[in-house]
Amino acid sequence: MTYQPLNEVKAVLLARKLGYFTDTETITCREIGDGNLNLVFHITGTDKSIIIKQALPYAKVVGESWPLSLKRATIESQALQIQAKYVPHLVPQVYYHDEQLAVTVMEDLSHLTIARTGFIEGETYPLLSEHIGEFLAKTLFYTSDFGMDTQRKRVLDGNFINPDLCKITEDLVFTDPFADINTNAFEVALRPQVEELWGNEELRLQVAQTKYKFLTCKEALLHGDLHTGSIFASKTETKVIDPEFATYGPMGFDMGQFFANLLLNAISRPYHERTILFEHIEKTWFVFVRIFTDLWKKEGKEAYTTSEKWLENILQSILNDTVLFAGCEVIRRTIGLAHVADLDGIEDEVSKIRAKQHALRCGSALLLSKFPVHISVFKNVLIQTTDEVTA
Repeated sequence: MTYQPLNEVKAVLLARKLGYFTDTETITCREIGDGNLNLVFHITGTDKSIIIKQALPYAKVVGESWPLSLKRATIESQALQIQAKYVPHLVPQVYYHDEQLAVTVMEDLSHLTIARTGFIEGETYPLLSEHIGEFLAKTLFYTSDFGMDTQRKRVLDGNFINPDLCKITEDLVFTDPFADINTNAFEVALRPQVEELWGNEELRLQVAQTKYKFLTCKEALLHGDLHTGSIFASKTETKVIDPEFATYGPMGFDMGQFFANLLLNAISRPYHERTILFEHIEKTWFVFVRIFTDLWKKEGKEAYTTSEKWLENILQSILNDTVLFAGCEVIRRTIGLAHVADLDGIEDEVSKIRAKQHALRCGSALLLSKFPVHISVFKNVLIQTTDEVTA
């Protein structure tokens, strides 16, 4: 079957052809989208429902002028299946994948809510940090040289060469927001602070070094886009979705993106409502350390995993990287191409601008942190930059 983009009618025909529904069964289908890159269809029958996701050969947010490889659909499907080996309860089940059609059929998670949406609406998700800490510890450990035979790891690294989507990360996270480039988007009122950021050579040097680490450090298989919009959640359940940016990279990257998006939600809230976000950040880290340490001691494959000091150094390196990646993410979500509803959804324009000013100060402070850091740096930076904004 040759590639062609699906619509609701074609998605139904495909679902019937694959045997998920009978020819006579009444089913409903609606395109629900997933943001910037893909087509997503929710199909419901008499007693089951599925999701059909199809990659487009271009970035939907821009159009055909921004071509993308369809291979990202296969990368996403393979990443989900690898993650399912280690945390099957934390990712959607993949039922079927067709590389030529760039189609993946997977578990319907519509009984859950996108975590970003829930946080904006005031949900707290008491188990989210426990679950994400476990997700990060297990997926990163087992796909690294510490938890996998090095030869197998090199082969796996080769399977996740993801140039198109890595280029998006390289440009939109690490490059464009730190210079006067036309993909950036921000309010005129932010211009003086943005220009000050662009002119800060110490900060730009730190961003350059952070980008270089993303380009060259192949520690483990990353989700690659782990923000609160890539997580479905409820009070009892968490599912990590959309790993189409999956590639080998530094372990702190995924955690940095996740923490940055929690920080952005905290910035959008009144001061007295921020505690739950700090708690999620700190608990995620402590759960990660606990599980990663246990795996290191019991299942470590590399010769030097017998060294407690080596483990301590690795964990500190991951945390240092986490802070730097988080700083880049906070800034790019404020003035880059792809914003977050946490800030853009603030109705009062004055409050929105003040929140975005705060975000830029927070991101800059993270990038200019004194290393080595402690996990409390996220709370401390947020408090310190709040004082700067309100002074």
